[in-house]
Amino acid sequence: MADIEGDAKPFRLFSGKFKPSQQTVDPTSNPLAATTKTTHTDKGDPDGDASGAVGFSELGLSKWAVDTCRELGIRSPTPVQRRCIPRILAGDDVLGIAQTGSGKTAAFALPILQRLATEPYGVFALVITPTRELACQLAEQFRALGSTLHLRCTLIIGGINMMGQAQALMQRPHIVVATPGRIKVLLSEDPDISAAFSKIKFLVLDEADRVLDVGFEEELRIIFKSLPKSRQTLLFSATMTSQLQALLELSANRSYFFEAYEGFKTVESLKQQYIFIPKNVKEVYLFHILSKMEDMSVRSAMIFVSTCRSCHLLSLLLEELDEPAVALHSHKSQALRLAALNKFKSGRVPILLATDVASRGLDIPTVDLVINYDIPRYPRDYVHRVGRTARAGRGGMSISFIAQNDIDLIHEIENDVGKKMDAFECKEEEVLENITKVYKARRVARMKMMDDGFEEKAQERKAQKMKALAGKGLLKKRKHKHK
Repeated sequence: MADIEGDAKPFRLFSGKFKPSQQTVDPTSNPLAATTKTTHTDKGDPDGDASGAVGFSELGLSKWAVDTCRELGIRSPTPVQRRCIPRILAGDDVLGIAQTGSGKTAAFALPILQRLATEPYGVFALVITPTRELACQLAEQFRALGSTLHLRCTLIIGGINMMGQAQALMQRPHIVVATPGRIKVLLSEDPDISAAFSKIKFLVLDEADRVLDVGFEEELRIIFKSLPKSRQTLLFSATMTSQLQALLELSANRSYFFEAYEGFKTVESLKQQYIFIPKNVKEVYLFHILSKMEDMSVRSAMIFVSTCRSCHLLSLLLEELDEPAVALHSHKSQALRLAALNKFKSGRVPILLATDVASRGLDIPTVDLVINYDIPRYPRDYVHRVGRTARAGRGGMSISFIAQNDIDLIHEIENDVGKKMDAFECKEEEVLENITKVYKARRVARMKMMDDGFEEKAQERKAQKMKALAGKGLLKKRKHKHK
């Protein structure tokens, strides 16, 4: 992570109670640390626990928490929960790395709620996550797990009335779930809101690798100024990055490191396939596959594209072809984004078109098929995308559309994942039977997109984003950013 500094001196991301240090380092060499301490590392077994079955009650959770888990259908703790819950209850700072779908949310939510039950006040915990959709999901999960506590949980994200959010924070909710940008604005503009966070017990960074991205540097600086040094800090992520590794090695505090991570891996129950096709007929192949979903025993599918423009155009195209689908991308209003996600999660609409805003963390249990309409630039993004299916031991399928200029990307993905994709069998002549129908729908979709002013709105948003990045001095950093 790039240097993050306060006005007077560097600060630590981790801020737990310190043990006597055995070794010191130059504080100027790492803005997140001043002294080096023992870090407990636990290489967890992602498939189970050799010590035998362990229940939630053996982890130190109270009866109400165990009963709540049982009512929600959470019958036994996962490895990340078994290892991290006791450590958090013991007061340790934690960095937990475990694959998507492994139960990381409950691993930090349950001990936070147990501590809250014994000392109920607000604001007790601040949870930061990179996207609005993840924040909404986290808030729902906190409310479900804390249903017997009369929990007050507030969601602070963009796209929702800021005045109402400010008023909600002044009521001192127990848990605040927020995206970095909106909470930073509220903290900056109202010192009374900043004061509400002065006694929090927990700071959680969910999808920590994304939150610690250089793009959130200014937001984190403002947020951290409002937090007490005596808090517990919990970082959870599905992937280990160089930033998190450096933080683990150099941060000075009593931290516990759990890792059930073997690189960019996909689960064995996922069938990974590809179609090599000319770029100008991608829509035709997409329509063919979607029209065969019932024959393939596919209940629902997620289609990932690289840009908001492609997402919007494909949604208009599928609408013209009478294929029921909803779209999720950052150019939509928050109300429309939540409505689209809820329609898909509830099963009312079987197809979700999305940019990578939906590739991480979202728990949608019945996704049978993931289509990479556009190949992602980095292997980690591929892993996150296909991780939306074949969850919790269930089977799933992914199909990647490969054009000539995607070959190098696919080879990199296969090398990193350690698995070759199989060819998806389909008859070209059968696919191309619909080419006239799809091309006609594509022309209509393009005209509709011109009429609805999407391009103009996109240009305005791009100009605003570039201006914001320039104001932060991040344009050069973004250009040179590596995977």
